[in-house]
Amino acid sequence: MTPRGRMAGIGAFTLASALLLSACGGSGSSDEGDSTAAAEGDSTGVVSISSGEPQNPLTPGMTNEVYGGLVVKNIYSGLVYYDADGAIENEVAESIESEDNQNWTITIQDGWTFSDGTPVTAQSFVDAWKYVANLDNAQNQQYFFNGFAGFSFEEPSDIAVEVVDETTFTAELSQPASDFPLWLGYSAFNPMPEAFFEDPEGFGSEPIGNGPYELESWENDSLITLVPREGYEGPRQPANGGLEMVAYVEEDTAYNDMLDGNLDVLPNVPSSAFATFEDELGERAVNQPAAVIQVVNVPEWLPEFQGEAGVMRRQAISMAIDRETITETLYSGSRTPASDFTSPVIDGFSDDIPGSEILDYDPEGAAEMWEQAEEMDPIGDYTLQIASNADSDHQDWIDAACNTIRTDLGIGCEFAPYTTFDEFLNARDDESVEGIFRGGWQADWPSMSNFLGPIYGTGAGSNDMNYSNEEFDALLAEAAAAEDTATATELYKEAQEILFQDVPGIPLWYQNATGGYAETVENVEFGWDSDPILYQITKE
Repeated sequence: MTPRGRMAGIGAFTLASALLLSACGGSGSSDEGDSTAAAEGDSTGVVSISSGEPQNPLTPGMTNEVYGGLVVKNIYSGLVYYDADGAIENEVAESIESEDNQNWTITIQDGWTFSDGTPVTAQSFVDAWKYVANLDNAQNQQYFFNGFAGFSFEEPSDIAVEVVDETTFTAELSQPASDFPLWLGYSAFNPMPEAFFEDPEGFGSEPIGNGPYELESWENDSLITLVPREGYEGPRQPANGGLEMVAYVEEDTAYNDMLDGNLDVLPNVPSSAFATFEDELGERAVNQPAAVIQVVNVPEWLPEFQGEAGVMRRQAISMAIDRETITETLYSGSRTPASDFTSPVIDGFSDDIPGSEILDYDPEGAAEMWEQAEEMDPIGDYTLQIASNADSDHQDWIDAACNTIRTDLGIGCEFAPYTTFDEFLNARDDESVEGIFRGGWQADWPSMSNFLGPIYGTGAGSNDMNYSNEEFDALLAEAAAAEDTATATELYKEAQEILFQDVPGIPLWYQNATGGYAETVENVEFGWDSDPILYQITKE
C-alpha cells in the first residue's frame, strides 16, 4: 500500500505502516468476505480500528502508505476492487476490454456520484489519471502510470487517455499489458471530482470520494472518523454504522485495549504478544500468509555503500543477519525468512533465484566479505545505523540484527529511531537518514511486478534509495509485455537476479497476517494484502 504500498509503503509498500499493517484472511468470519451475506446482518455500531496518522493528503495521487491508504480505500471506489483472495470484481466499471492488450476501452456504470452529489463520469477518471501522471503536479503515485503512452519522468506529460462519452473512455499503453485490469483496483487509478481540481492542496484534508464511506472528521494524530455514505450503490455496502481509525503510539496499548473490548480490530499484534495472542484470542486470532515483505533499504547516496566495495558491504550485512533465529525467537514463527524480493502468496514466487544465498546466515562468509571490502576501499572504524520509527516495536529485531552484525563484522551497529512513522517517512524522502533504513511493502495488486517496479524501478514513488539500473528496468518492461504468465515470471526472476547483484534492498522476512479482533464485532476478515475488510464488519 501500497505502495499505499509503502510501509513503506505497500506501497508499496511501498509498502506500505508503523509495523506494516498485517493480516490476510480472518478467523471466525462466517461470511467469507461476501458483502451481500454481511449486509444481511447489517448493524449500527461504529467499528474502531488501530491505526496512525496519515503522512499525506487523503487523495489517490498522494497516499502511498498504509495509514492513509486504509482511509482512501474506504472513501473512494475504483473501476474494480479486490476480493479477499486478490481477484478483481467490477465496482464502477461496466466493462474493461481490449483486442490487443495495449488499447483499452473502459465503460463505467451510469448513476455513480461523489459525496458532494456530483456525478462520476468518464471525465472524472481521465482528469484524475492525467493529473497524477503529470510531473508538474508532483504526485507520489505518478510512477504507476509509467506504462501509459505519452508518460514521462523527465518532463510534463499528457498520457493517452481520452473521453469518448459520459460513460466511456479509452487508454493506450506504451506496450501490451495483459494484466492491465489487475492494476485498476489500486487507489492511484481512482476518479476525482471537479472540486479537487479547483483546490488540490486543500482537498486532501476534506476529501470528497465516491466510496462506501465518507470522511466525517479528522483529528490529527488522534482519530479519523468515517460514516457510511448515502448514495453509494456499489457492491461494498457498509454493514456497520461507521469506522473510527484510532492513532496509537504504543502497539501494546492497542493490543490491551482490544483484549478489554475497548478496540474492535487490531491489524497487527505487537511482538510482545506473538507467543500468546492465539491462545488469548482463540478463533479471533489471525495468523496467515500475506502479500507483505520487510526489507532494509540501502541509500545510494551513502559513500560507504557505493562501488564494488559498497556492494560487498551490502552483501556482508545481509549474510550477518540471522533471520531464522529472529523470526522464531521474536515472532514465534509468524514471520518467514525471505528468499526473494516478492512474497510466497504471489504467483511466480521462487526460493532458488541465483544470488539469493546472501540471505542465508553465514558469519564466516560475512566477515570475509566485509574484510575484502575494507582492503579494496577502507572506511576504518564504523558504526552502522539502522533507522526506523520508534512508535512501534521494530527496535526489537533491529537490536537482534545488530548483535550478530557487531559480532560477525567487527563493526558498531545501532538503532537510529524516529519518533513517529510520518517523521521517519519524511526523513527518508528528504534523504536525511544517515544509515540504512527499514522498508516494507504491502502489495497494491497481486503480482510479482508490484513487488519490484514500484520499489526498485528508476524514479518509482517508493524507491526511497534512489536506485537505478537500466537492465532491471528493461526486464520489467519486457515482462509486462509478455504474451503469457510463464514468460513474464521468468523475466521477473531475471530482474531479481540483478537486485541480488546490486542489493539496493536487503530482504528480511515475509510478514504473516498477525492480527485479531474483540468479541464486540463479527464478520471480520482480512484481505490478501493484509488489510482488514472494514465494510463487512458488523457490530451491535
